[in-house]
Amino acid sequence: MKLDVAHILDWMEKANDKIQQNKTYLTSLDQAIGDGDHGINMARGFQEVIGKISASDYSNVSDLLKDISMTLLSKVGGASGPLYGTAFLKMSMALKDSDSVDYPQFVHAMEEALQGIKQRGKAEKGEKTLVDVWETLLEQLKEQDDFDSVRFEETAKLAMESTKELEAKKGRAAYLRERSIGHLDPGSVSSYYIFSSLSDVVKESV
Repeated sequence: MKLDVAHILDWMEKANDKIQQNKTYLTSLDQAIGDGDHGINMARGFQEVIGKISASDYSNVSDLLKDISMTLLSKVGGASGPLYGTAFLKMSMALKDSDSVDYPQFVHAMEEALQGIKQRGKAEKGEKTLVDVWETLLEQLKEQDDFDSVRFEETAKLAMESTKELEAKKGRAAYLRERSIGHLDPGSVSSYYIFSSLSDVVKESV
């Protein structure tokens, strides 16, 4: 299969639904170790994304991803907007003028997205951030050779759950040091919602 504009639109619709449904939960996670605004910011940002992309027509995946990124950059507060916005912008640039995305192209786009997140957030895997989910999923992607073989949902969920036992090294949570252990990283949880949504799209397309 290839991911086309319709698939990406569906992906964002599903991600928005999950984030809206779990807005309060994301906020409660962030209240424990962060600024307490992750759920509110993500819910507002993704609602804005849906408003933007549903009112536009796209001939290629790259332009769609660019609009997603620009909306997240401008509408999501805190650290999440720059991180997620950068990720989708890097994907857009990697897929320039692509009408649809085959598996190798998607893996390349994910590599670029991860690099963008790491550069913007100055974070590495194991530091209790969304990098833990994105990098773990990229490792899984590199082990497979088509969309159908990737366990998006399971891989992202395990990576998200692994952040509970990590000590935060970045952001507001880092001030808590060992007291951050025992809490899920909110960015990892919202990343899980995003990739479980992509999993739904792929399963429906097979």
